[in-house]
Amino acid sequence: MSEQDFPLPPPTFEFLVFSLKTQAELRLGILAYGDKPEQPDLPASRHAIDLLAMMAEKTRGNLSIEEQRLIENALTELRFRYVQVSEEVAKASAAPRSSDAPRSSDAPGGAPTDTAAQGEEPSQP
Repeated sequence: MSEQDFPLPPPTFEFLVFSLKTQAELRLGILAYGDKPEQPDLPASRHAIDLLAMMAEKTRGNLSIEEQRLIENALTELRFRYVQVSEEVAKASAAPRSSDAPRSSDAPGGAPTDTAAQGEEPSQP
């Protein structure tokens, strides 16, 4: 397929915001490109979010109300998703280690070994 077969969208502010937002979502693993979803790439997604934040800072006062809302909403959503995915990645990497920990019935003397007994806060479901 040549470039003539697929018309490119006009170069607008909205298209730039959507492009960076989509790039961040792909890197976060929220959007899938192809058959299987990719693993989250937190540094790359953070970079795309930071680019969008820099653009918001540099264009402050020069945007229409609609453009300002678009970029602020995109940043709010992406930052929220970044935190969600970061927590999921942390839980996933901690899960194999916690399965290696001895159970309370396996501990010497039957002493409890769960996280609450060790003074750590239990994880939220």
